[in-house]
Amino acid sequence: MKHILIKPHITEKTTEDTKKSKFTFSVSKNARKEEIKKTVEHLFKVNVISVNVSKNASEVKRNMKFGNYRVKGGVKKAIITLKKGQKIDLFNIESKE
Repeated sequence: MKHILIKPHITEKTTEDTKKSKFTFSVSKNARKEEIKKTVEHLFKVNVISVNVSKNASEVKRNMKFGNYRVKGGVKKAIITLKKGQKIDLFNIESKE
């Protein structure tokens, strides 16, 4: 259970989604939706309505100087929708306005 959630995925878009009770995490590549849901409910004591998962493909980069290749690993993200009015404290970001 401890190796499913890797870190919160914080960008401008995901910060806006927190207003709609949607939170995004980078997750393990072999994590399933049911495991992600149970882990989030257990760690943060919230009610999860749905879990959507997206995978970003790995990139192959070529080193022009030496002519070799390396693979830059892809990321698997989980967008978690919570019950209305609930939130996760990791995503509290104060604006400087």
